[in-house]
Amino acid sequence: MTNFYHLLNWTLKRGPHPCPGPDGGTCINEAAIVACGFPYQPVPAHTDMPSCFSRPICRLALFLNDEASGIERQRLIPFVTRLACADTPEIEEKRAAYIRARLDLDARHVPHVPMSVGIRILEGALAIGRQADPLAAEDVADRMRAARAGTAPQAPKPRSLPTKLKVWLGALKPESVLLQAARLPARMTAVEHPRRGWLFPQRERQTTEANLH
Repeated sequence: MTNFYHLLNWTLKRGPHPCPGPDGGTCINEAAIVACGFPYQPVPAHTDMPSCFSRPICRLALFLNDEASGIERQRLIPFVTRLACADTPEIEEKRAAYIRARLDLDARHVPHVPMSVGIRILEGALAIGRQADPLAAEDVADRMRAARAGTAPQAPKPRSLPTKLKVWLGALKPESVLLQAARLPARMTAVEHPRRGWLFPQRERQTTEANLH
């Protein structure tokens, strides 16, 4: 592993993750999304990757990521900048056929593959067709650093008085409260959608409006 990938300070882990942690802490496909400049998103399956990423290659990478032990998984780090290599349907099928001939990911019971063997298959599939556009090391490092730094959720600002009480005292107009309710991020009853982020429940918004009448 080169010094560049060591400086990324990104640890690969098994499974999808809602957001990166201080050490990265995502799967290889999620790390690749950040490295290539896309907004972070969880990747439950290879089909959730942006269209510029090769589906057969990302599927193999995700399999190797989730099957490996913690230490062995880190050997995939050099591939985070190489997965955005989607090609024509013919080339993608050639890649899929190459992988399938060596490791059938559609089998009912896929055997364990040593990481050294998996990397050879990954390298062979990557050699077929278009290569990913080269990325500047500084740009990749900056993106990974920004993703790690932006993971801590911001705590809501303390309120001196409840909103409803402020309305009664005349400090806020009811229409301004409705506008705030439409813009507020999700709070107590919010839910997190795996692909769409935080959602503000309609029932909560209706309750806010009802309290003003």
